[in-house]
Amino acid sequence: MSTTHQALSAPSTDIAAVAAELRDRAEIADALYRFGLGQDTKDRDLFASAFTADAELDFRPAASRWGGAPPVMAGRDTIVTTILAMFTGRVDTTHQVTNPRIAIDGDTARMTALVEAQHLLVADPGVHALLKNPYDLELQREGDRWLIRRMRIDNAWYTGDPTAIFEG
Repeated sequence: MSTTHQALSAPSTDIAAVAAELRDRAEIADALYRFGLGQDTKDRDLFASAFTADAELDFRPAASRWGGAPPVMAGRDTIVTTILAMFTGRVDTTHQVTNPRIAIDGDTARMTALVEAQHLLVADPGVHALLKNPYDLELQREGDRWLIRRMRIDNAWYTGDPTAIFEG
């Protein structure tokens, strides 16, 4: 995704266009917030509300940093079921999203962001993995909200033991 030198593309003299673009940007960021909070609270409906039905989540770039080789998850139901089954009752998570950059093109958008994700084993909170991950997302407008169509998660650095969290 190319980076521009300003956040908004709508001309500042067109108040309606600025308002529409700001709404889109808030809804685009909210899709990633729903993804994180849905995991953190184990709220299946909130988590699912982040994705299109045919969504794709690729965690392979991040996992390759510690020797993991997960499959690409395809489909909202598969993503939600797989991640919540892996974490519910076993792993507590907290996600923090920063540095979102958004490019909108009609009813599609691209976003990059940094997400810091802490993962603790419920049975032994001393076993953890703290990940700083660059995210690359493609989103699609659906009515008044935006949904994640493709998500690629890389890893800048980590501390702790990701294999205990993700391969447990």
